Amino acid sequence: MANLNIVLYQPEIPQNTGNIGRTCVLTNSKLHLIKPLGFSLDEKQVRRSGLDYWKHLDLEVHESYEDFMKKYGDERIFLASTHADGFYSEAEFQEGDFIMFGKESAGVPEDVHNALMGIRIPMIDTSDRSLNLSNTVSIVAYEALRQIGFPHMK
Repeated sequence: MANLNIVLYQPEIPQNTGNIGRTCVLTNSKLHLIKPLGFSLDEKQVRRSGLDYWKHLDLEVHESYEDFMKKYGDERIFLASTHADGFYSEAEFQEGDFIMFGKESAGVPEDVHNALMGIRIPMIDTSDRSLNLSNTVSIVAYEALRQIGFPHMK
């Protein structure tokens, strides 16, 4: 069983997805990608960012958000969003939780945002800027892993 499930909603930048894939491999987390993707999974940039880790990635690709929810909608799903009220460090994570991250340019639609438990990383107000997606995934994932005792990790 994966420690965590990292979900990328319609990711657009292959390098971010490659870096996140590498993080998932090294934290025993499963990566879920919700289509449409802004790139092909065969692209060199994804594999280059994931280096030789990509072949070890536990990856599941979903045709749509609806397909993802049909399969996993009964699970605990957190949404990392700049529009959420609660901080990621206040969430009480459990092994196997799902943590969703929106696409780089626009996050997630309002209906997705309203359907999930929102968490955010505190940062100064720059109105239109936020942390890089792969950095955000790392921050939230490692807090969740810390809370659950870094299972299966040295």
